[in-house]
Amino acid sequence: MTVPRVAVVGGGQLARMMAGPATALGVHLRVLVETAGSSAAQAVADAPVGAAADTDAVGALVEGADVLTFEHEHVPGPVLDGVLAAGVPVRPAPHALLHAQDKIVMRTRLTELGVPCPRWAPVADAAALAAFLADVGGRAVVKTARGGYDGKGVRVVADPADVADWLAAAQAGTGPALLAEELVPFRRELAALVARRPSGEVAPWPVVESVQTDGVCDEVVAPAPDLHEATARQALDVARRVVEGLDVTGVLAVELFEVDDLDGGAPRVLVNELAMRPHNSGHWTIDGSVTSQFEQHLRAVLDLPLGSTAARAPWTVMANVLGSALDAPTDALADVLAADPAAKVHLYGKDVRPGRKLGHVTVAGDDLADVRARARAAAALLRGEHRAAHAPTEDA
Repeated sequence: MTVPRVAVVGGGQLARMMAGPATALGVHLRVLVETAGSSAAQAVADAPVGAAADTDAVGALVEGADVLTFEHEHVPGPVLDGVLAAGVPVRPAPHALLHAQDKIVMRTRLTELGVPCPRWAPVADAAALAAFLADVGGRAVVKTARGGYDGKGVRVVADPADVADWLAAAQAGTGPALLAEELVPFRRELAALVARRPSGEVAPWPVVESVQTDGVCDEVVAPAPDLHEATARQALDVARRVVEGLDVTGVLAVELFEVDDLDGGAPRVLVNELAMRPHNSGHWTIDGSVTSQFEQHLRAVLDLPLGSTAARAPWTVMANVLGSALDAPTDALADVLAADPAAKVHLYGKDVRPGRKLGHVTVAGDDLADVRARARAAAALLRGEHRAAHAPTEDA
């Protein structure tokens, strides 16, 4: 019997959540984890320990594999070139992944493709940043071109002195290059998730609303409520243009700003960030979509026909569990499951630290206010906030 073999770099919760779909599909999953106690190592039997930048570790990982994919983008290009030289496909390919690794490369290419983005510019020194600030009204967002995520590597600035340390490190070659972006007066944040297989098939999910707390996704509502039909079409068109224009294979998350139209028409979208892998904004799909982002990612990188992305319920809300006052969120499992038997709890097997993503809860149903309240209540219990959980309605 031929068993498809997928190698994955990264031992966090995203690789962990690939384990169930891989088992269901009969796919052998091998995951390169950072430590033997990593989130993915607790769920995947074949989980060698090694670093993403270790050529030998990644080379051993892909022996006998049909494809290499990722749960994070931080894999050096030369390491991936070695995998390709060994005859193992890399999906997304290094030339595509580069756009998720380097924000200046990403902004340059999206601009070439005509994809709507905030005004931006690379800033090599204080003078360049001062000029950009003057052009955009005195305040801007400065980002490190590489290495930033979940609010890290991002500062809102009004003066070059606000990032003097970053500028000095960039000029000395000890830190990443920097880019500045206009501070967008957005209405809310959206996300468009799409999957693409090498043969070209593309499958999008409904556009969702992503609620951020301190730069970290706290809640996702699917589909985005009160989304203008024209705005939804634009968001999905942008996602398709990006996934095809950058030649991405696997799951792509396009994080978007919804902004007012200058001519008074339907709200528009601007691209904020890209992730070429399963993404927090797609966790709702595990319980709320016919095909989850994790199953779809496996299908896509193996070039298998993609699954239906239809929603299973009118509304699905995913609430993250960010930190906990409990020794472990599992201490609240009995309370959560008793309070709302329809709530779906996903915990990542991580030690508790302030603000750390420990898991998420998904609730689906017909009434958005009810679904949202129940998801929030369940996540609060897992965080050790012992308030009464919202009772489920009869039709949930």
